[in-house]
Order: sequence, then structure tokens, then C-alpha cells
Amino acid sequence: MRILVCGAGGQVGHELVDRAEQYGLEALGMTREHLDITNADQVAGLVSRLKPGLIINAAAYTHVDNAETHSQQAYAVNRDGAGTLAEAARHAGIPLLHISTDYVFSGEARAPYREVDSVAPTGVYGASKLAGEAAIQDALDEHLILRTSWVYGAHGHNFVKTMLRLGRQRDSLSVVADQFGCPTQAGSIADVLLQLAQRYAKEGSLAWGLYHYSGRSACTWFDFAVEIFRQAEAKGMLLRQPQVSSISTAQYPTPARRPQWSVLDCSKFESAFGIGIHDWHEDLSVVLDALADAEAAVTVSAAQHSQV
Repeated sequence: MRILVCGAGGQVGHELVDRAEQYGLEALGMTREHLDITNADQVAGLVSRLKPGLIINAAAYTHVDNAETHSQQAYAVNRDGAGTLAEAARHAGIPLLHISTDYVFSGEARAPYREVDSVAPTGVYGASKLAGEAAIQDALDEHLILRTSWVYGAHGHNFVKTMLRLGRQRDSLSVVADQFGCPTQAGSIADVLLQLAQRYAKEGSLAWGLYHYSGRSACTWFDFAVEIFRQAEAKGMLLRQPQVSSISTAQYPTPARRPQWSVLDCSKFESAFGIGIHDWHEDLSVVLDALADAEAAVTVSAAQHSQV
């Protein structure tokens, strides 16, 4: 089955395109240069021409701080773009799998958020993503919305790669220790979406609706950073671990307020599909290995080039 992957240049989109063949699927990856999901005519024309059996939307405006001053752009992509894809899917008679976020919640809870819990985004990014969920729900019955959190991977910009860079540049750094979440590997998100697409290709249906999916076990950004440095040193990616100090959110102000509690309850997803969630410590090791391999390949290529 052909699947149309929107946002193929992002962390999850890249992994979707890279892994689709393993699931017997043909991924048609579209970056924002290939497809403007806010352009209804362009989307409809592409879906009509390519005739995918399913759409996966990994495209989003994810600049959380910039969204506060570029709200029109954030809503255009996160709300209108999601709705446009849902309308095109409905017209084509195919389903849409869509990625959403923990930022739809206020972050004031202290128990893992369930799908039925009240939403109350504190910034434009979360509000625009929540509006996108509603647009999909209004337009298309055959949809699956997957909320996730703290996404990282070997591709693109993310916390893990930032910490590695800073860990090599500095002897010490400070990291926020009063925000809690569940780090989630982009490749794991891609795997579960492709498993669902594969299941739909075989069975013609899924348990449609709204679900939570994230890494297993909660931590703070401080905890996450310390583990990144510990594993990276053990793998020979750092000569030594930097000294990490804990700070509060108040000591690290940002234009957009971050949820202090982003822990998601994934039991509904696990029960509905029989797919378990991964421990983030193990997934982090996989990503660091991939980054180490990529760095080694660059070093070998540079050495070969210098000998020419």
C-alpha cells in the first residue's frame, strides 16, 4: 500500500520514509518544499494523482517560542493544514494518521494525562495543535490522532543533539529540573504508525480515535541530560561528562510557557492495539549509537577525501 507522508523533512517524517519498506509499505514522502498542506487545491490534486491508501501527517509548526509571535503561521499549519488533509482524505475515502502533542494540556496535573482529561493549552503552539485535532475530528471519521511528547532522534534538531553539542563545548551547564515528561524516540513513533498502517492495509480498519503514545517512565529535563551524558561517555562520544546543575523554570524564562507536567498515560493505546511502549533509556541508547555511526562515517569520508 502507498502511504502519503507529510512533513517528511522532520524528525518523525524522516523515520517514516526511511522505515516504511520494512513494513511492506511504499512511502511517498513530502517535505514542505514538495507540498504546502495549507493549500487545499494542491493537497487535493496530489492525493488524486498519487492515490495513496492512507495519509500520515507528521508536518507541524513546532517552533514553540516563535509561535507566540507568529500565531497566524502556526494556526495555518497546525490547524488549517491538518483540516485540509482530513478533507482530502475524506474525499478520497482514505484514513488519516496524525501526530499531536502533550502541549494541549496545562501541565498542572500530577497524574499521567489520559485522553479524556480536560485540555487547556498555555501557548499558541498547543492551542493550534488542539485546533488541528478538532479540525480532523470534524472532517473525518477514519482518523487516528497520536499525542506524544519530548520527541528526539538521530535526525533533525532536538534536546539530545543539543546536549551532546554543549557537552563537548562546556565543562558545566544548567538544565531545568522542575518540568516532567517522557522522552519519545522519533523512530519508535514512526514504527507504531507504520505498524498501524500495515494493519489497516491488511484488515481495512483500525480502532479510530485519539490516543497517547510516549516513552516509558517520567523524568525531568535535568534527568534526561544526565543520562544522555552518562551514556555518551560510556559509548566514547564524550571524553568526560560535564557538570550538570539543576535550575527551575523561573530561572530559565522562555517566550512560551512550558507545561511542568507532560506525562502521558498510554494504556489506552497499548490495550487497543497490543503494542507496547519503549523505555526511553533503551531508545536513547539506540539513537546515540546511530549518531556515533553517522559521526564515524563523516570522519572516514573526510579522511578519504584528504588523501585524494
